[in-house]
Amino acid sequence: MGSIVDVVVLVAISVLGAALARRLGFVAPLVLLVAGLGLSYVPGFPEAHLKPELVLIGILPPLLYVAALQTSVPAFRRQIRPILLLAVGLVLVTAFAVGTVVHWLLPGVPYAACVALGAIVAPPDAVSATAIARRVGLPRRVVTILEGESLLNDATALVIVRIAAGALAGTAVGFWPIVGQVALKAGGGVLIGLVAAVAAAKLHRKILDPLLDDAVSLLTPFVVVIVAEELKSSSVVAVVVTGLYLGHRIPYLLSPTSRLQMEAVWRLITFLLEGVVFLLVGLQLRSIGEGITTSVGTTVAITAAVIGTIVAVRFIWMYPATYLVRLIPRIRNREERPPPSVPTVIAWAGMRGVVTLAAAQTLPDKGGGDYNKDLFIFVAFAVIVFTLLLQGTTLPWLAVRLGVRQDSSAADALAEAGVQYQASRAALEALERSADGAPAEVVDRLRALTESRSNNAWERLGNQQQETPSAAYGRLRREMILAERHVFKVARNEGRIPEEVLTRAQRELDLEESQLQRSDD
Repeated sequence: MGSIVDVVVLVAISVLGAALARRLGFVAPLVLLVAGLGLSYVPGFPEAHLKPELVLIGILPPLLYVAALQTSVPAFRRQIRPILLLAVGLVLVTAFAVGTVVHWLLPGVPYAACVALGAIVAPPDAVSATAIARRVGLPRRVVTILEGESLLNDATALVIVRIAAGALAGTAVGFWPIVGQVALKAGGGVLIGLVAAVAAAKLHRKILDPLLDDAVSLLTPFVVVIVAEELKSSSVVAVVVTGLYLGHRIPYLLSPTSRLQMEAVWRLITFLLEGVVFLLVGLQLRSIGEGITTSVGTTVAITAAVIGTIVAVRFIWMYPATYLVRLIPRIRNREERPPPSVPTVIAWAGMRGVVTLAAAQTLPDKGGGDYNKDLFIFVAFAVIVFTLLLQGTTLPWLAVRLGVRQDSSAADALAEAGVQYQASRAALEALERSADGAPAEVVDRLRALTESRSNNAWERLGNQQQETPSAAYGRLRREMILAERHVFKVARNEGRIPEEVLTRAQRELDLEESQLQRSDD
């Protein structure tokens, strides 16, 4: 009973923290991290001990899966070069750079353990990167690169951690053996992900019940990660590939009801998981700090050196990765050269989170020499706190200062209006082909509805101060829905209709009102 109460308390605090963050205009992970740290000093508050298996198998897969489902595959493919340079190249360089610095400061610690620490703190987090990038309003290309990096860099980092941990037991470790292992495990993850995606797609095509569709979707990331772990492949890559494949094909696999319901279910799950995870990170900081046996000076020096290294290496890597590759004629002629402000913002958007939290817990208890697991875990947590609190809070200011702004909404509206016009023409042609025998008033109503949708798209291009026809329609229709809903409730209360009739009518009115709200958004 006590554990259930603890879970309810954590979820309630995460919900309150997220609500407070939205009210204050802050990013929720930052508020929950600080709240967790503060609550850890409250007498009698439950201590947090998060097992790495729970994060790597129970929390990380669904978060990565949802992020992959929502990622545009065409945009991901167009930015695959910078994504791989960050997700593979930068993680490898950061791991060895941090490992070298730490080994220089602590020569008594095995080099493999230092590289493991470097891999732990190397990958930016998918949750915090996506949340902050969208909150800031960065250009779509920058958001795609950050999302793609955070989806794939976990695989590189976790493979390095496992190889380095094995090296502590006597296995040789080096740069090229690690590169080979990363490629091998990533290739296996891609294969497993594609097989799982095809199997899940076939299930979704055959399922007609939205509840079963939701169940299959919820089970998919967990099944994929378990199979990949059993086959010694990258579970992270497998989950991401599965999500990208299914997300690109969802319009053809699921019914409209299933898509709407699944979106709502996943939004709730990710909201709760993200909140609880960052709250737990804050709650564990105090206990980890108390377990360190090294001196305060040594702890501060190592922490500062690691933080400085990961920030410096990311900046040093970004500019050559952005501009040197454009010296290749084929790439130079195809791609536009971004201003220096773009790689600067990407370099500063290196917030760490869930993966660093989980990977730090997987460090072996003993590693020989002066190896101290508690010190390494504290450094990893300090990196999370520093990047979230400093980089996460200053990234909006930096983006505005450098003029890196969100893509123009006018361009999106123009593109939407053009495609909507083509879609409306195709819809009217389909109506004319299938209208034989249908009542004339029905055909006229459908024709008017199609033309109205096309006109609404063009309205968004205007900069009028007065109320547009679509806005007036939405406002008046909401008033009508409110009146209809009241009549049905009164009829139910007076016993003139059963509860089932009210439920059916309420659902139809809710669907229409939610559609109006989505149009406004």
